[in-house]
Amino acid sequence: MSPDTSQPLRLVLVDDHAIVRMGFRMLLESSSPDLKVVAEAADGEALLRLLPETGCDVVVMDLSMPGLGGLETLRRLRARDEAPPVLVLSAHEDTAHPRRALNAGALGYLSKRAAPETLPEAVRAVAAGRRYLDPQTAQALALSQIDGSDSPFDALSEREFEVFTRLARGRSVQEIAAQLHLSPSTVGTHLYNIKQKLGAGNQAELTLLALRWGVIEA
Repeated sequence: MSPDTSQPLRLVLVDDHAIVRMGFRMLLESSSPDLKVVAEAADGEALLRLLPETGCDVVVMDLSMPGLGGLETLRRLRARDEAPPVLVLSAHEDTAHPRRALNAGALGYLSKRAAPETLPEAVRAVAAGRRYLDPQTAQALALSQIDGSDSPFDALSEREFEVFTRLARGRSVQEIAAQLHLSPSTVGTHLYNIKQKLGAGNQAELTLLALRWGVIEA
């Protein structure tokens, strides 16, 4: 269903940092009277709980959050009827994250380092059902296709990639199991498969790979 253009677009902001949400709320509402933030959430689980009550037109969401991460949240939203379109607003500037976010159901992907005026533009595009990528992300994805520089993480399944990013940040198998609502043995199986696919011997090598390819920041 297309949003009612006579009313402001209703947005939900999802980021685990309250000050970041406040900044984006101020940016959106002060510069764009046609945009209104109607709710905020600190993680994916909170978003899924409050979403039915908001009647929002667009979800603007970070990917790296504690608990239910952005990619898993996107998958769960995609499984719902009448889920609003999602614009991912992320600090990740590698090609693996935007590609997976788009495959998981996001309609747009915007780097947090993009020019501030592009955020309202991206929100309006996604609300209208159009795909949106900031120019830097679009160029990186295009170049990776042209020069064949696919990331080694393309071999990982969606769930393996979710586990991998948490392992690369130093999370334990038990912590990841609790965050993703999986058994430790299932996470252990994912860890084994991840190491086999990436040719890594231990968790430290996984972290180095993630740093080298820009999946996480030092």
